[in-house]
Amino acid sequence: MRDWIAVTITVLGVLLVLAGAVLTVLRALSTVPSSSPSVATSSAEDVTTEVPAAVPAPVSTRLFSAVKSQSPADRLIFWGIILLVLAAIAARAITFSLGADGGK
Repeated sequence: MRDWIAVTITVLGVLLVLAGAVLTVLRALSTVPSSSPSVATSSAEDVTTEVPAAVPAPVSTRLFSAVKSQSPADRLIFWGIILLVLAAIAARAITFSLGADGGK
């Protein structure tokens, strides 16, 4: 029975960690593409100038900023790690021994 509990908790923990990582990467990689550069007009001179579209930040910068900010994906990873630790305890991969030894 203990093995089944450990396996179930391990699978859930791994799924939560992977889901959180996927959400973090997807949020970092998603950019809103600009369809055309914006055009600004001046009423005084009636001159039209083109303003270039904003260049997206590099992927590494977006990944670091996505990791720094708190999000639901981060919470999924946190709870996944908690479940993995609990699974290791249930499978007796991590043991705790409390004991006292009196002097002789």
